[in-house]
Amino acid sequence: MLAYRTLFRIDRVFGFTSRCFQSKPESFSILSFRGSEKSAMDGFKKQKMVNLVWRPISTQSSSILAEAGNEVQEVAQCSKSSDVSEEDIKGGVNETASVVSAGKHSVSLEVGASLIKFIRGKEGTTHMKLEEEMGVKIILPSSRNEDYISIEGGSVECVTKASERIATIVDEVVRSPSLDYSHFVSLPLAIHPELVDKLVNFQNSILGNHSIASDKLDDQANRATTSVAVDLKANSETNKVNVDIKSIPIVSYPPKAKSKSSTLLDLGIEKSIFIKPSTFHLTVVMLKLWNKDRVNAARDVLKSISPSVMDALDNKPVFIRLKGLDCMRGPLAKTRVLYAPVEEIGDEGRLLRACQVITDAFVKAGLVLEKDAKQSLKLHVTVMNARHRKRRKNNKKKMETFDAREIHEQFGNEDWGEYLIREAHLSQRFMFDQNGYYRCCASLPFPGEQRA
Repeated sequence: MLAYRTLFRIDRVFGFTSRCFQSKPESFSILSFRGSEKSAMDGFKKQKMVNLVWRPISTQSSSILAEAGNEVQEVAQCSKSSDVSEEDIKGGVNETASVVSAGKHSVSLEVGASLIKFIRGKEGTTHMKLEEEMGVKIILPSSRNEDYISIEGGSVECVTKASERIATIVDEVVRSPSLDYSHFVSLPLAIHPELVDKLVNFQNSILGNHSIASDKLDDQANRATTSVAVDLKANSETNKVNVDIKSIPIVSYPPKAKSKSSTLLDLGIEKSIFIKPSTFHLTVVMLKLWNKDRVNAARDVLKSISPSVMDALDNKPVFIRLKGLDCMRGPLAKTRVLYAPVEEIGDEGRLLRACQVITDAFVKAGLVLEKDAKQSLKLHVTVMNARHRKRRKNNKKKMETFDAREIHEQFGNEDWGEYLIREAHLSQRFMFDQNGYYRCCASLPFPGEQRA
């Protein structure tokens, strides 16, 4: 009976249906709690942030097996208030019996490699606190690439409460800025060499070839002046003072002229805030995919919507024009993001419709945060972003803005050219392919024939 109550309680806490997946008779039994799927898209939507997978501690569970047949009816009555059907429970009797053995209970949670550090906490404080308060042992993976943690306890209640607490921590972290976006849907523009060349020239024209001024003095800037020195000596015999006046050169140094680079630093402009030309792109939607299941779900979504995207594009190629520069909110003197506005050639709105189809599909699959789902899409191509600034050793705090007034004066009407949108990528941030662009996890081709 203990084993079935364990399963029911975890299922009730996390809202899963306990549909059992049969394993091979000679292998350990594993019960995976996941939402039942009427379709692939509905399944993505119902997917929870933490997936629970019960794993056996021991295969010696004959005593529980002997009691199992007498307890099915009682468990079925307990499950009437949940989504677990009597058929589900009966079908999982043999598979779930080996979960509990000798009074021990164990559950494996698929948390996600990027979230393990939040369960561990600073110097392991969160990990230790959870174990102490919940009365369980939490086993964290030794590898940074592993997604699962294990919880072991002497009672069902302890394991259940610990699982619930971890699910709450994960939910809070995912919705906070503490967990950065891991992926995004992009429309690559770095595939156009002529645009990359223009961006390289743009950056070089601003940064120039000057290096930060060194501490060495420029000898040509030194200026020598003449001064007077007076030497007084007392004569003991005559009781008089002898005065000796000498002219000596005194060297003074005028204020050192600033180089172009040091002036740029005063404006908050440095190389690190420029977007790398090899990663130039349009962003459709940002995603937090913290485990392999969510990455795979995102791949499936992108592949499944190809017909809908083609319909939105009228099965015709779409071209854009990039012209000018503008800042994202606020004055140019305190710019956070400088971007090139995007204009669809023909002004038919086909590209925006296609992007909306993509965004809606990911929202429906439950892969987009609620706050991001509510934002309206504004297509733009970022060229400078103060958030990318590298902190210098002598600066305690990074500058959050830069002065873009002179850049805007020079490039505010720049014509960057017209370009074909060839495909959409599920791109992984902070990881790059051999061509320098973000790692492509999946792609969706757009109509590619050239204009007449």
